[in-house]
Formats: sequence, C-alpha cells, structure tokens
Amino acid sequence: MKILITGFDPFGKEKINPALEVVRRLPDEILEAKIIKLEIPTVFEKVGLTIEKAIKENQPDVVINIGQAGGRFAITPEKVAINLADARIADNAGYQPLDKTIFSDGKTAYFTQLPVKAMVAAMQAEKIPAEVSYTAGTYVCNYVMYYVQYLIDKKYPSLKGGFIHVPFIFEQVVGKPQQPAMNLNDMVIGLTAAIAAVVTHSKEDIKMVGGTEH
Repeated sequence: MKILITGFDPFGKEKINPALEVVRRLPDEILEAKIIKLEIPTVFEKVGLTIEKAIKENQPDVVINIGQAGGRFAITPEKVAINLADARIADNAGYQPLDKTIFSDGKTAYFTQLPVKAMVAAMQAEKIPAEVSYTAGTYVCNYVMYYVQYLIDKKYPSLKGGFIHVPFIFEQVVGKPQQPAMNLNDMVIGLTAAIAAVVTHSKEDIKMVGGTEH
C-alpha cells in the first residue's frame, strides 16, 4: 500500500509551515504502508498539477494533504471540500481569486473517503488534541482537497483522498498573543496515528471486497 502525503511551503508572512515540517518528519513506513512525501506550492495555478503529476508517477492508494490552520487548537481532519476559491490573501504567486468556481463540471462539494472519526479517535488515544472539521476554508487548502476529490470523481475512482489541518507551532506564535500552538513532535505523533487509522481502515475495506493491495 502506498500513501502520498503532501505539505505546503510557507505562505503569507510566515517563514515556516508546520504542515511541511511535520510531513518531513513522518516515518517512511506506517503499518507496512509506504509513505511518499511531497512538498507542494501554495499557488492555486500550480498545486493541483503538481499533485496530479505525483499521482501519475507514484500510483498511490491514498492521498493525504496537510495544511496549516493558524488559530486552531487541534489537529483537524477535514470532512468536506467545496467548489469555491475565495482567498483572503494572495497566494505565493500573487494570485487572489475571489468567489471563483474551482471546476465548472465539479460537484458543489465532495466528502472525503477517509475515516475521519477513526483518525480523530486514534490521535486522541495518543493524547493529542484532535477533532473533525467541517470546513477546510476557501483558500489553497480547500482548493487542494477539492482538486484531489475532483480527480477521484473523474479519473481515479479507486483512489482515496483527504485533508488534515495542523495548528501553528510554538515559534510561529511568538509575539502573537492568544494564538494557540502545538509542539511539532506531538504533531508527528498525531499524524502517524491518524495515518495508521487510514491504513487499518483501508486494509479492512480490501478484505471485505476480497481485493488485493499494491
């Protein structure tokens, strides 16, 4: 089994992105599933193509995109992506879409194929704050989640995809009163547990249908 895990580069005024840092620190294998790591640009017009290229090259069973959500207290697997790009700030290429449809032939929204509640339970079992989120926003994070779901809908029906938001890390909140943050090592523990839940759930699905994994 292969899982493609992506993390965004820093954006806005931040010099670091905890999403990318935690992806870099994940183990290369979780419950015998190979973890393929990929840095992706915080650029609307490039990021989807970057991920699609990686899907074609690696043929993963699962794609999990990781993004930063400053202001959140917990690691939050996302349940749904919406067909809307509406950016409060420009991306790293200076593009700032306002009230734009992502794909004209796409659904209004797509739900993840990942077991988000099981992922949350697995993280909480490791004493890591986690909860299901029902909004991925309207910035590049939601765009990426929706883009992958669109690919699943149109091209890769056997693929599973999902998105996880992580909070700021401590160094990002220096000088930012009242902003929550999480230790990077705790994020690694949490995401490893969440991915393990995905692997376990996927293997159970395979057994149910009598298929094989690659």
